[in-house]
Amino acid sequence: MSRSGVAMSRRTRLDSELVRRGLARSREQAVAAITAGRVLVGGIPATKAATVVDGSTSIAVTKGDDPGYASRGAHKLLGAFEAFGVPAPGPEPGPGAEIPRSTGPTLVVAGRRCLDVGASTGGFTDVLLRYGAGTVVAVDVGYGQLLWRLRCDPRVRVLDRTNARNLTPAEIGDRVDLVVGDLSFISLALVLPALRACAVPDADFVLLVKPQFEVGRERLGPGGVVRDTALHAEAVHDVAASAAMLDLGVRGVTASPLPGPAGNVEYLLWLAAGAPPLDADVLAGAIAAGPAGPGRRA
Repeated sequence: MSRSGVAMSRRTRLDSELVRRGLARSREQAVAAITAGRVLVGGIPATKAATVVDGSTSIAVTKGDDPGYASRGAHKLLGAFEAFGVPAPGPEPGPGAEIPRSTGPTLVVAGRRCLDVGASTGGFTDVLLRYGAGTVVAVDVGYGQLLWRLRCDPRVRVLDRTNARNLTPAEIGDRVDLVVGDLSFISLALVLPALRACAVPDADFVLLVKPQFEVGRERLGPGGVVRDTALHAEAVHDVAASAAMLDLGVRGVTASPLPGPAGNVEYLLWLAAGAPPLDADVLAGAIAAGPAGPGRRA
């Protein structure tokens, strides 16, 4: 109760409120419904999972096909795209429509030649295509994992049994404009030089930083989980420092909306040439906000 005796409405993110009201089974499903344009707030399609609503807000979910992304991991990249200002796919706004103003640099996906390292079943590749990527080179050290519909897509080139650490421009056919990655069991510091060599000078990189593979096995907690947020910060700082040696700065950082399989909090780092160094305060804000928080752009 407020001091005046009037109950205060609890304000929360739209995706969380959808779960609370039973309109979605999970935040992942909520984000998918929002991305598909199926969630109406006050009768208007919502575009941001982080939109703040309260208990009295009118919210409805329209019928429609589930987006059916290739994997759960797709929602990690969707979270990064929301945080880094990528416009949601959909029809062009009509005449007189109000265009939201960006609060920072905006990541461009549409029309770009992309590289997805650690593609696995294709969650990130799927998102890239739905957001208008021109082509995607899907790289994985495994074999035959990429979803069949993506493997058959003429915009996708598949490189199975390929270690990203040893990747060369000749293997991928031409240098790329955008690199995304969800790699496990290897530090990004070991992979970044090859990724940088495979990209054009002004390329963007959106990479998943996994503290459990950056801080050393001896510093992992029970179950392989890194719970110390100081170690989270150290992991992201170390990756940013490795990127800086390749003349890449940091445009943004956000906690992944989904944890890793064991519950590890992971972070999506947006790197680009000409961007400033990692801002410790920006990183601290992203860590404090955690998976439910907004991304931070430089």
